[in-house]
Amino acid sequence: MKSVAKNIAEFKKQLPDHVTLVAVSKTKPVALIEDAYSAGQRDFGENKVQELTAKIPVLPADIRWHLIGHLQTNKVKYIADAVHLIHAVDSENLLAEINKQAVKHNKTISVLLQLHIAKEETKFGLSEQELHDLLNAQAKGIFPNVKIKGLMGMATNTEDEQLIRSEFRSLRKLFEATKTNEWDTLSMGMSSDWKIAIEEGSTMIRIGSALFGERHY
Repeated sequence: MKSVAKNIAEFKKQLPDHVTLVAVSKTKPVALIEDAYSAGQRDFGENKVQELTAKIPVLPADIRWHLIGHLQTNKVKYIADAVHLIHAVDSENLLAEINKQAVKHNKTISVLLQLHIAKEETKFGLSEQELHDLLNAQAKGIFPNVKIKGLMGMATNTEDEQLIRSEFRSLRKLFEATKTNEWDTLSMGMSSDWKIAIEEGSTMIRIGSALFGERHY
């Protein structure tokens, strides 16, 4: 197998300048993350708070950590001071807790709002109405220490490319219809569907197995 550094270099050659690559390092050892770091990679994504907090102290301080998995409100306090971007904000309660912890640390935390775009009920995310409700609350200044940077979504896990494309397209249209001046991120696309995601307007892709190899849980 090629080295992670080589995979990163080859992958980045294929990406347009406006697309940020988040290397999904969940379940991967520190040594592989260091390999990716040596290739110039700075954005890394973790799913679980416990794993993220274990890795932060032993890796370079200039890494931009992305919490990309479902986040429980009682875990926010553990990452509030260290995370660069929280991708999967899927409720007003979670946004309120992020704001509360941001106030405690006297900082502003950047987030993405996760929309439910897939056919699978098991995936998390806001409905379109819940999105508008959240944005109305944000506009009223209820969450002053949270900066909403855009939207995030996960397409259905299927080989039906037309379905994947239509789901990404619907998210991009919603992004364009609701975005503010602070919005610059549309996070969609993973190892299996990132090319379609970029064609449909993604500005950030979350890639794990294509960089680090298959996961063995």
